[in-house]
Amino acid sequence: MTVRLRPVEEDDLPFLRRLTSDPDSTGEFQWYGFQNPRNLSKRWADNGMLEDDRGMLIIADGDDRVGFVAWGKQVANRASYYWSMGLVVAPEHRGRGHGTEAQRLLARYLFDHSTANRIEASTEITNVAEQRALEKAGFTREGVIRGSGFRAGQWHDGVRYSMIRSDLDEKH
Repeated sequence: MTVRLRPVEEDDLPFLRRLTSDPDSTGEFQWYGFQNPRNLSKRWADNGMLEDDRGMLIIADGDDRVGFVAWGKQVANRASYYWSMGLVVAPEHRGRGHGTEAQRLLARYLFDHSTANRIEASTEITNVAEQRALEKAGFTREGVIRGSGFRAGQWHDGVRYSMIRSDLDEKH
């Protein structure tokens, strides 16, 4: 396995649509209903999915598309910000460590290319596989976020994880 992150290319758009709008591909914890199929194309045409305050990269293993990572800037206070990140791995690639490695690579990328000192990731409390992946990637569990996410007609508790710049240096 040689996981890498790369910019989104135009021919990746059908793959991204599948992972964001196909209930069989998004997975139990990422299905939020059908999405406007033109939004990804518009965003790609506007900025290639890379902006100052958010971005998206393809997770690749060799020439294979495995999934995507995404992040967005969150304001902490007048003087600082942090990144919030997430990912989706295609069902045929889940359970092989791609998500763990992609999260580790994205954390390194964000720390290397911004002054942010913190990266957050959250997942549903019942998504044990993602919790393990975040911990293996070097994130620290901070706690339960009660009633934080609405999916499938009901509110779900979440778990928040974080990594600060010094964590990455200590662990990797």
